[in-house]
Amino acid sequence: MAWIRHGIRFAVSALVLLFVGFLVPGFEIQGFWNAFVAALVIAAIGWIVESFFGDRISPYSRGIIGFLTSAVIIYMTQFVVPGVYVTLLGALLASLVIGIIDLFVPVPTPRSRRETAGDS
Repeated sequence: MAWIRHGIRFAVSALVLLFVGFLVPGFEIQGFWNAFVAALVIAAIGWIVESFFGDRISPYSRGIIGFLTSAVIIYMTQFVVPGVYVTLLGALLASLVIGIIDLFVPVPTPRSRRETAGDS
């Protein structure tokens, strides 16, 4: 059942990336499957960054460090996923728009699950 939940999460993330690609100049994704792979790559790079540097530099953290980390991860994704083209300004704007969308449609992250588990 966890695989279905993760699949749905990445599908929603892919749709968000497609929406952001429509809105943000300098950020382009060609097709749903490229967006799906980009969502997987962004999650993987974010996990790697968080495992090396901890929660304070995590792309899931709120604040300027999380915002800049997200922008760098989005920019790096274009070098891994074909059909993704991002400028530096596009990565910054995409990070901002994704952060705003995340305020309205929050997705539980590994960090938020640990914080919730610690409250119980």
